[in-house]
Amino acid sequence: MDGTDGLVWREFGDEDLPALTGLVQACLATDGGLPLFARTPLLRARLVQTRTHGAWCGDGPVAAVGVGTGRTPVTATGLVHPAWRGRGLGGALLDWAERQAGDAGLLHTTETWSIGAEELFDARGYTRTFLEWVLRHDLDALPDVPAPDGVTVERAALGPELFATYRASFADRPGFVEPDAEEWLGDLRDDEDHRPELTLIARGSDGHAAGFVTVLDTWIDQVGVVPGWRGRRVGAYLVARVLRGLAGAGADAAWLCVNDDNPAAGLYRRLGFGDAGRRARHLRR
Repeated sequence: MDGTDGLVWREFGDEDLPALTGLVQACLATDGGLPLFARTPLLRARLVQTRTHGAWCGDGPVAAVGVGTGRTPVTATGLVHPAWRGRGLGGALLDWAERQAGDAGLLHTTETWSIGAEELFDARGYTRTFLEWVLRHDLDALPDVPAPDGVTVERAALGPELFATYRASFADRPGFVEPDAEEWLGDLRDDEDHRPELTLIARGSDGHAAGFVTVLDTWIDQVGVVPGWRGRRVGAYLVARVLRGLAGAGADAAWLCVNDDNPAAGLYRRLGFGDAGRRARHLRR
């Protein structure tokens, strides 16, 4: 239908992905957030869901939301072009998404967080269930982290020891849910961005695992240190090794995500990572 300001509201699909990419890039340029959102696989997964609704001006979308109705709560992702904010478009998208969800509840994922969106969700009675920093490290300046005493590092095999190290590193974290070992390892093995040469395991002088790091493309995916080795620079040393490996392979930047309340965020910033936006989830029961 035709709307105010010359907007046309309509459904969208795969054929609109190039135009939607421009919308996502504009939001990332203003707000920061997860740059992978502008790549087709994640863009499709977030926006081209069961039902879609967007506002178009000329050939380009200025607001869009996708709603997935295949689970409870219903899932959604929406965004408004920075130049079109303050005109009620975000509220209109949320109204529409809530109608699609009905009584099933709505979980909204935001890959490019803004204070305006946060205020809208708060005003509508949503609860923020997740907030994560996106951090970037330019690789023209690398941290110098000496190896901890007695620690050696080697390429990690995608097998039981790596999973056991992951489990030992995170089992005491609040909310940890242990995945199936083969599924966890298979996700790494099957990911075309997995960097096996930079997926590392650290060992103490007794040969037992002290920590690990996994890498996908230029992203530090997971870093973990087993409890007995925490506070001894194992995590910092693993990250520094990865940064040097990425720089040596020609990358200009490294990325990672860290939960807003994770104390490791301070470590990453001390190693030279800078804030590049946030991503969040908000739930309405």
